[in-house]
Amino acid sequence: MKSSTVLLMTSSRYKVCITLGTRPEAIKLAPVIQKFRHSEAFETHVILTGQHREMVEQVMQLFEITADEDLNIMQPKQTLTDITYRSLQGLESIFKRIQPHCVIVQGDTTTAFAATLAAFYQQIPIGHVEAGLRTDNIYNPYPEEANRRLISQLAQLHFAPTQLAVENLNRSGVTGDIHLTGNTVIDALLTVADKQPNCAVQGLDWNQYRVLLATVHRRENWGEPLQDILKGFHLILDKFPDTALLLPMHRNPTVREPIQASLGNHPRVFLTEPLDYGELVGAIQRCYLLLTDSGGLQEEAPSLGKPVLVLRETTERPEAVDAGTAKLVGTDYQTIVSNSSELLSNKIAYEQMANAVNPFGDGQASDRILEIVKDYLTY
Repeated sequence: MKSSTVLLMTSSRYKVCITLGTRPEAIKLAPVIQKFRHSEAFETHVILTGQHREMVEQVMQLFEITADEDLNIMQPKQTLTDITYRSLQGLESIFKRIQPHCVIVQGDTTTAFAATLAAFYQQIPIGHVEAGLRTDNIYNPYPEEANRRLISQLAQLHFAPTQLAVENLNRSGVTGDIHLTGNTVIDALLTVADKQPNCAVQGLDWNQYRVLLATVHRRENWGEPLQDILKGFHLILDKFPDTALLLPMHRNPTVREPIQASLGNHPRVFLTEPLDYGELVGAIQRCYLLLTDSGGLQEEAPSLGKPVLVLRETTERPEAVDAGTAKLVGTDYQTIVSNSSELLSNKIAYEQMANAVNPFGDGQASDRILEIVKDYLTY
């Protein structure tokens, strides 16, 4: 049942608030924001919490998007409680002032959860982009698995990226309308990839090496798992002297400092600051394969024909594994080396992964979401 705040409108536009706080949210919501802002049916308000600052601004500049509101909550060493509290308090004030007919959130961040709760408290319908992802382990990934489950229980519109996500939502017994839309990250990726972005890294000759693109940042990999991953990287480089490792480092010192200590002096390791999204897409296009604990890269790399080895014990994107575009290898260094070696030495195995069909969408998800929200608010 629709909230009483949703009214049939004939003479003015529907007010929609789209909230984001992290770089993945910015990437996946950028095409959605563009569609809504170009639609005459909507008055679109983009709200930043400021959970991540510089990385979000890079994405918004790339997609030529501006924010209407900025909570600016970013503080050194902020906790999940800090992020939730300050986001919830700030969003309450904004939602009361704007009185939106719908709030759109993305994924499983603490920003998305806080925005969902703030909207629910004011009985504003919630649209959830990338709904239905599950690992069925409440603490892995943490806190994302809990966040997305909680959002699903409060949302009225569930925008599921895959059929498996639809099935997960049905099994969860959620209320609201479930729609299979594809993943908006493919919309964003294809838009940027068409521009053939550059990724110039000082000292790295893309033509001299087979470049392994790696990212490591997830909370569950901190500590001993990260040390195992880094040991695996060392062994791969030793075994294959024609390879180089490009590793953009997360800004969190808990991750950054061990990486620098372990790999900082290796002649074929290139540690950089976080790449902006255009540079990242350029790096995916030019690399040989990816080793990552990122969720988004599991979706993006297959669209550009690059195999992905997932440095996690679980994934909420099993469709990639089932489709053969990604392989779950965990954090054990021997397993990482074994699977990397297979792709670096067996051309047939590499081509099978590189040519597998990406299960995450066709680049039209944002168009579908726009029409679904319009229909929901109109009828």
